[in-house]
Amino acid sequence: MTQAYAATDFADRGQLNSVQLNVVTLVDMERAAATKSLDGCLYMMDNSIGGVGQGTDHLETTCKQGQVINWIIRPIDMHRGADGTWPPMPKINNLVFLDIEKGDEDDVAERRIMTELKVYGAPDRMRDQYTAVYYYWAGAVMSDARPGLYRYRFVLELEKEHGTDKLYLNSARYPALRVMPV
Repeated sequence: MTQAYAATDFADRGQLNSVQLNVVTLVDMERAAATKSLDGCLYMMDNSIGGVGQGTDHLETTCKQGQVINWIIRPIDMHRGADGTWPPMPKINNLVFLDIEKGDEDDVAERRIMTELKVYGAPDRMRDQYTAVYYYWAGAVMSDARPGLYRYRFVLELEKEHGTDKLYLNSARYPALRVMPV
């Protein structure tokens, strides 16, 4: 996971964002519920400089040590149905960082990469046509995190269309943080 970076590596990418990054994930809730899988159901974008994989489920976000990252998640369909009900909402239950040094991407990382700040969200009763409603998970990259690539998987909680049952799914592909030295 470690790699040396020279100051010239940053010249073409400009300055890294200074305070916070946002990683926005859109979820195809209908497909995820039907297949009971997140494969082909996640579309991720970020505002990092130099990140790759925009619009895919394997986004690589460029960040720096100590930086705050907000993972925002929402369904693709955000409009009230003909019956007056709102579509089901996705929620990030957890982010699990993986240990790819061992060669098995299913192994959970032994070392902490992030400090979890809190899970945030707004209840459905606040929804209207003018208010964006979504859940998000925020964390700060550890200031002593070694520069390198850190893959993670989402553990998502999906509301079902009818009833109070929840569906819990892990992302099939692994997005990543590329931590750059400060």
